[in-house]
Amino acid sequence: MITRPIGFRFSAMALSVFVFVALPTVQAASDSTERADLSGAEADSEAASPELLDEQPDSEDRLVILPEIKREGEQFFLSSFKLPDKLTFAGQTIPLDKWHVRERIEFEFYQFLASQGESIILAKRTGRCFPPAEKQLAEAGLPDDLKYILLVESKCISAAYSKAKASGPWQFIPSTGRRYRLKSDAVRDERRNLEMSTEAAVKYLKYLKDFQQNDWFLAMASYNAGEERVRKLLKEQKITDYWKMHGPRETMRYVPRIIAAKEIYSQPEKYLGLSKKDLYTPLETETIMVDVKESRRPLTSIAEEFGTYFLELKMLNPEFKKDVLPRGTYQIRVPRQTCPSRCFKQDKTP
Repeated sequence: MITRPIGFRFSAMALSVFVFVALPTVQAASDSTERADLSGAEADSEAASPELLDEQPDSEDRLVILPEIKREGEQFFLSSFKLPDKLTFAGQTIPLDKWHVRERIEFEFYQFLASQGESIILAKRTGRCFPPAEKQLAEAGLPDDLKYILLVESKCISAAYSKAKASGPWQFIPSTGRRYRLKSDAVRDERRNLEMSTEAAVKYLKYLKDFQQNDWFLAMASYNAGEERVRKLLKEQKITDYWKMHGPRETMRYVPRIIAAKEIYSQPEKYLGLSKKDLYTPLETETIMVDVKESRRPLTSIAEEFGTYFLELKMLNPEFKKDVLPRGTYQIRVPRQTCPSRCFKQDKTP
């Protein structure tokens, strides 16, 4: 038996479908009963009747051959995508000449591509979640490549939550969140706010880069496993190179996965057939101040007041954990309004 590799699309594929049609059993039973009621002579006569013999379907009548189904399009296989011979990340060259380095990155590279549907959605989400992160990284003087951490950490989902109690697009655990002044209580979790958590991530990544002597690979490994744990591993193994370090499985995969994400999602047209116009566009929103004077106010009421609805308000403000807000003042993101029909404050007409 010859096994062929499976690709994403198949060209000039012709499928001939054969459908076997069973004889109608109910009619056969009815005919049998009728023949039993006939006299012997009549039964013999009908059994010998050429008309009845002609009504019996032959083998060819029982076989229906449907037309060929042709699928047009260029044929290619997953193996047609190749990891380039040279890669860089955050200005650092990746040592692809080391066999295990290439294999580790290729593993993540093909894992992304094998899940084509999910990869398409991830690529589309970058159009919405990358712009705020790009702006804040640039303002802080950090490499733009660091934005790909978002795809590996949370798939660009602001409300992402892990078993380790890491929360938000940058997946801060509670202690690190508190360290960078991201509040989390019964009402809201600021780790879920993209802009606030990106500001914290910028500070943390800066610290990790300095801690690991300007090595972004070690800094990213520290972001995943913790800087002290990575420092201890390097000391025990008497090395200073991330690519020579043996550590937790997740940390061993973490940096190669981010590098693979950059290669694919920086070129969605090459790997996924997506152009820039296919990506989700950034949402047009504005931030308003809401002063809750009563003991509690439902988000449904706030949504209605500002021209939106509960689901959209929750999705625009994933940091709010409850469906109501207690007394206090809050910044809330709402869809940008269009005047004059949907304007929050309109001048009185004379």
